[in-house]
Amino acid sequence: MRYEIMGGLRVCDGEAVSVVSARKMETLLAVLLIRAGQVVTVSQFTAELWGDTPPRRATAALHVYISQLRKFLDRPGRTENPIATRSPGYLLRLGHDTLDVHEFQQLMTRGRAAMKRDRYEEASAVLDGALALWRSPVLSELRLGPIVNSFAAWAEEARLECIEMRMDADLALGSHRELVSELYSLTAEHPLREAFHRQLMLALYRSERQSDALRAYANARETLNDELGIEPGRVLRDLQRSILLDDGRLDLARAS
Repeated sequence: MRYEIMGGLRVCDGEAVSVVSARKMETLLAVLLIRAGQVVTVSQFTAELWGDTPPRRATAALHVYISQLRKFLDRPGRTENPIATRSPGYLLRLGHDTLDVHEFQQLMTRGRAAMKRDRYEEASAVLDGALALWRSPVLSELRLGPIVNSFAAWAEEARLECIEMRMDADLALGSHRELVSELYSLTAEHPLREAFHRQLMLALYRSERQSDALRAYANARETLNDELGIEPGRVLRDLQRSILLDDGRLDLARAS
């Protein structure tokens, strides 16, 4: 089986795709997958399902949900269920099953290593593959408890890092003109993320749009001042000066 949590939670078994229709059971499975191979305690499950106001028979209800999840995950020919009881709670054993977030992490690691070696074509392809695993905001309908919330926050940060690296790889490959539109969208969506402003400025400059590149800096500076009361970081300031000086070191030999 393949578990997917980079979007809505689903379980893929060959061509068949299953979803958990009951919200609390879906939350339990999400927590078990986020902590795959680790014991999740009864108190942690309780916090994810009911927060600070659990019902009187919360533990009994949890046992029922776990039993139903075991039936949902049971498959003919399996000698043991993926969900195991381990004091003081439960854990999910992946075994030969796969989890999409693990594949994402592996691709991110490969992409980061390729970037460090200046292997930009490989990095761009690998990072594109990582981003293709995202289907929608991660577990957006289940964000009630600390485990799911923390995972969702980590996942979004990892996604943005992946986008940043892919953009840098594509800029190094001379794809600056193709990136301008996407970078405008990214700076609008994430106005406090200076890396996207830097990439937009560089893409515009290399596209023979020096004035637009300087305007992009001015917009970034205004946003950071208004929102946080700070000036842009050194990287952005240095890039602005280089653009003002028409510094040839910003060009790429293969840029068109």
